[in-house]
Parts: sequence; C-alpha cells; structure tokens
Amino acid sequence: MAKLHKQYLVDDNGKKTAVLLPFDEYEEMLEDLHDLAIIAERRDEPTIPFDELKKRLRADGIL
Repeated sequence: MAKLHKQYLVDDNGKKTAVLLPFDEYEEMLEDLHDLAIIAERRDEPTIPFDELKKRLRADGIL
C-alpha cells in the first residue's frame, strides 16, 4: 500500500481523536481488509498442486 495522506483531529488537550483520509485511500483500505477476511475464511481449505489447477482450468476452457 502506498503512503497514506492522513490528517488527525485532536481534542483541546492535543490528544488524537480521529483520522481523516482521502476517500480513495479509504476505499483501498476497505478492499484490502475484505481481501484479508476472505483469506482468513479460506485458510483451512484444502490446497491442490499448481499442475492440477492448470489441468482443471484447461478442462474448463479457461486456459
């Protein structure tokens, strides 16, 4: 991920209370979080060898 262009909102004591991000950077972060959630959900699924994957994709006409 690229460097964030963040700004902080602070209270009267100078304590950070919120963060402002450009909307496109916020959307990128949401997409990344979604991708990570999918990976976490699928972490225990069985894997197949790469050659088997290619064979299945060819059989389905994708490759």
